[in-house]
Amino acid sequence: MAFDPVFLSRLQFGFVITFHIIFPSFTIGLGAWLATIEGARLTTGNPVYRRVFDFWLKVFSLSFGMGVVTGVVMAFQFGTNWSVLAERTGPIQGPLLGYEAFTAFMLEATFFGVMLLGRNRVSPRVYFFSCCMVSLGTMFSSFWILANNSWMQVPIGHTIVDGKIIPADWREIVLGSVMMVRWPHMLLAAFLTSAMSIAATGAWYLLRGMHRDEGRVMLHWSLGLVAVLIPVQLFFGHLTGLYVLKHQPAKFAAIEARWKNQQPASEVLIAIPDPVSERNLFALEIPHLGSMIASGSWTAPEVGLESFPKNDRPPVVIPFFGFRIMVGMGLIMLGVSWLGNLLRFRDRLETTRWFLWGTFLSFPTGFIAVVAGWYTAEVGRQPWVVYGLLRTADAVTPSLTTGTVLFSLASYMLVYAVFIGFGTYYIFKLLRQGPTVEAMAIPGATARRPMAFADDAASATGNQSPAKG
Repeated sequence: MAFDPVFLSRLQFGFVITFHIIFPSFTIGLGAWLATIEGARLTTGNPVYRRVFDFWLKVFSLSFGMGVVTGVVMAFQFGTNWSVLAERTGPIQGPLLGYEAFTAFMLEATFFGVMLLGRNRVSPRVYFFSCCMVSLGTMFSSFWILANNSWMQVPIGHTIVDGKIIPADWREIVLGSVMMVRWPHMLLAAFLTSAMSIAATGAWYLLRGMHRDEGRVMLHWSLGLVAVLIPVQLFFGHLTGLYVLKHQPAKFAAIEARWKNQQPASEVLIAIPDPVSERNLFALEIPHLGSMIASGSWTAPEVGLESFPKNDRPPVVIPFFGFRIMVGMGLIMLGVSWLGNLLRFRDRLETTRWFLWGTFLSFPTGFIAVVAGWYTAEVGRQPWVVYGLLRTADAVTPSLTTGTVLFSLASYMLVYAVFIGFGTYYIFKLLRQGPTVEAMAIPGATARRPMAFADDAASATGNQSPAKG
């Protein structure tokens, strides 16, 4: 592929979104976790919950700030590299991004200061309310971003006047059936990403023999949440596949690496797609299963890429492997969470070191799944930036040159290497330090038995185990 401004702008956008999306996918779930753990502390008076909250609040604050910075760069690129897209779709995308600022960012900016600095300045209930509002703000943010992206994936509720795409039905744009599938899918992905990270942290502390009380809370709560959410996520993933089959059949064929029309269609579990010869190398297939998954019939016909003009076909390799990586990460989360809860019911969770190591090593599964899923969705949409309405090649800024984009891409890579590097290093330092802040008593709180998944006698005292390393 030629290194022209279009390709380089796509590469730059892909680079920036890769580093941006890991932060919202983490902070959305972490914000909900903080609100939950603060509610548990307010209800029970358990000081362990306070130490867990204070620890993860530091990680949340740093991750939230990094997400805001990388998000600004994302918006900045619409004007520098994709001005035609902004001009043609501005009447729809502009308001959607504005709604995010006036709802989501307003909530986050208003209450995040209280959450970060107001512990001793407001009542416990007001503080808990602020935590809930910050969590709600992160979810609102994802709602508007997904509404925007879902409209680009399946544009509905619009009309075209003088070459500009303008809204005709905001309800259809914002609350369409595709959006109502994709947004829960993204929310669940964020919850799972955070939960796996928290579970891995808890497992790490138990392996090191330190912060045992806090590690138990992290491990037990998170594995319980993942065990419940992952089947729901798999269901919404199936619904997402059905919308792709209906509205973006070329993308569906690319995900399946289905080059020819088939009846019945086989399901390619793994292969090496060869776009030049339009065939799959070393393919492992299950006959008839492709028809059953897509259409609910063992003999249904399924469309292959040969049914579409070559200039309307998406790339195959990235969607094919991206989808399988995403599903693979989901299956790992399913196995870890269900096995962990089985061990918990047998009182062996905290003593089975090989499982604790497995849980610790599974911490990136959520991040990998989110990035792979976005690659599958965005690359599979090509060659359209607004599916069926505006091609990617026609959306780029006309005055861009190869040298200009190469310079901006190299600059982003350099800045991000320093910025993300320092942020990651500091988060690692926080994780090594662990939850060391002593909890403060809650006025009027009633000390009760800790909530489920933290059933340990030491939790009621709040005593730390001595660190061993």
